[in-house]
Amino acid sequence: KSTQHGVVTLVLSLKMQVSISDEPETLYKRLSLLVKGHDKAVLDSYEYFAVLAAKELGISVEKVHKPPKKIERLTLLKSVHIYKKHRVQYEMRTHYMCLELKYLTSSTAAVYLEYVQRNLPEGVAMEVKKTKIEKIPEHIQEPVWDTLPQVEETEVKS
Repeated sequence: KSTQHGVVTLVLSLKMQVSISDEPETLYKRLSLLVKGHDKAVLDSYEYFAVLAAKELGISVEKVHKPPKKIERLTLLKSVHIYKKHRVQYEMRTHYMCLELKYLTSSTAAVYLEYVQRNLPEGVAMEVKKTKIEKIPEHIQEPVWDTLPQVEETEVKS
């Protein structure tokens, strides 16, 4: 019974932490995640994880694409003082993965981003872009030509 009381206590404490507000949730048309890293295998594994997490939360994945990798090269002399012909070349490759999710509420987006960002592997960076759905303001809904003053044409007599 002690485990049952522990479970009941846990459930009650979780229910007390949930807050209900009257303001409507923000809707996002698209949520774009751009993930960058130097190791392609790590990005492939993370892509599988992120898509699986989205499907478990019932989020529709619009598309997953991989932009071309960026290669940055740095050429240095092997010796500091002499032997200009002898050089060494270093190369840094940055791989990208873009994941686009459609039609999310703010609470779903917050939960998903929290989970995905906490499990971000070492050496991987993430950029998030949110596209919000908003109502068209009243002053834009009315056609402009209906609000312009009428200009009367006068005939020129010759």
